[in-house]
Parts: sequence; structure tokens; C-alpha cells
Amino acid sequence: MSILGRLYRGDIHFDFVGRRRLWAIISGTAVVIAILSLLIRQFNLSVDFEGGTVVEVPNIAAASLEDARSAVGDAGFAGARVQVVESDVDKLRVQTEALPGAEQDRLITVLVGVAGATFDDAFLEAVGPTFGAQITERAIRALVIFLIVVTLFITFRFEWKMALAALAALFHDLFITAGIYSLVGFEVTPATVIAVLTILGYSLYDTVVVFDKVQENIEEHGDRHTFPELANFSMNQVLMRSINTSLTSLLPIGSLLFIGSYLLGASTLREFALALFIGVAAGTYSSI
Repeated sequence: MSILGRLYRGDIHFDFVGRRRLWAIISGTAVVIAILSLLIRQFNLSVDFEGGTVVEVPNIAAASLEDARSAVGDAGFAGARVQVVESDVDKLRVQTEALPGAEQDRLITVLVGVAGATFDDAFLEAVGPTFGAQITERAIRALVIFLIVVTLFITFRFEWKMALAALAALFHDLFITAGIYSLVGFEVTPATVIAVLTILGYSLYDTVVVFDKVQENIEEHGDRHTFPELANFSMNQVLMRSINTSLTSLLPIGSLLFIGSYLLGASTLREFALALFIGVAAGTYSSI
């Protein structure tokens, strides 16, 4: 019988607790890399968080990113973020600090000149700094409330030590997802925040399943086995369930990410799907 078959039938038992130093090194290294990326590269925040002005025009002339950056920079818009957005019709996208009306028109004029479009083709979005600050505050508040509820639930359902372990797993998933997001350079939008909260909930669900199995085995076999033995036994019992659940989640998310955003050009799904894909994978690892 193959290894996968034996694993599915429960004939293979991994010594998870005995290899805890290896898992700590892997997780610690990944978290350190993620934190360094956040410190060095930081996030590519959308205008919803930073506030400012966004202009998009269809790239009819197929202008290169370098040409667009050069034209915008020569026009005096220092610090502007220039991107080529791939979709059914490629677009040039420029995000700057908040601009007055006359400067907005001048930026549009520069951009349509490079893209070979008309002034009427341009899309303009202006978000004030107050609104951006409100979005950021609400995102942080939602995360804090979620963590408080998680801590209280696991403390009362199991014990406070398990609550700390669950929080460590959640922060692990949060840092890994945020770090890869920073490395890739995808734009952080409100949809990204929703995806992060979703994957934290998924990770918590997987973690609670493991905790519940550990508690069940302690009650049934605690007088005959040590805690490390029971922990190993419990994790091997739920291993295939976790793998199967993750695969059934990752397959549709992967199709959303790779087929929807890259093959079909639905770039608006890319940020959301990437956060879900990374978070589900990291959540499965951390829960085990």
C-alpha cells in the first residue's frame, strides 16, 4: 500500500512532539523573514487606507511601465505610484497623494497622453485622508475584537494555555500572510482585510478540532499515557482530516487565484484570492 494510503488508514504515526524543535525553527524562520519584509518593503496600501488620488486610463498605445513612470515623474508628481493593470483592456494606473482639482486634471492629461486615450476615458477616484484613517481604524478594531473573542472562547471551552497556543498560531498565520503579501507587492485593499479575517477563522476552526481531540483523549486515556503521547496520538488522528479539508479549500481558491486572475484577467480577485490561499495553507500547518 502506498504511503498516502497508509496515512489515510492511520497506519503511519508521525512524532510531532518529538520534532517540535524542527517545527519551531521552520516557523521562526518564516516569521522572521515575514517581519523583515514588512519592515523593509512594507505594504502596498490602496487609496482606501492611505487616502489620495487614483487615476486609471486604458492603455491603448500599449505604453510601457517605464514610459508611464517617466512621464508622470517629469510632470512633477513625485512619489506617485504607477502601475500597469492587466485586464480585458490593460490600463495605466497612478496613485498619488490628495491633489486639488487643477492638479488632478493635469495628471489625467499627462496619463492619457502616454496611453493614447482621451480625457473622457479616464477614471478618477479621490479619497480623503480622514476616510482612509477610518478604514484603517475599523480594520484594526475588527482584528482586536476577533482575537479577544477567540481568547475568551478557548479559555472557557478548554483552558488558558490552549488559548495562548491558539493565539500564537493565529499570529503565525497573520505574519506569514502579511509577509508574503509584502514580498509579492500586491495592493492591500479592504477585500484583503476580509480575506485575512476569513483565514484566521479557518485557522481557528482547525486548531479547535485538534484541541478537542486532545482533550477527548486525555479524558479517556490520561491515566495510562503521558501528555506528549496523547498529543501525538491526537494529531495523527486528525491529520488526514486537516489535509483533506485544506485540499478541498485550496483547490477552488487556487482556481480563483490562477485561472480567474491570471488566465481570465480578473485582476480584482487576485489580492483576495492570494490572501486566502496563503492563509489556508499556513493555517493548516500551524494548527498541526
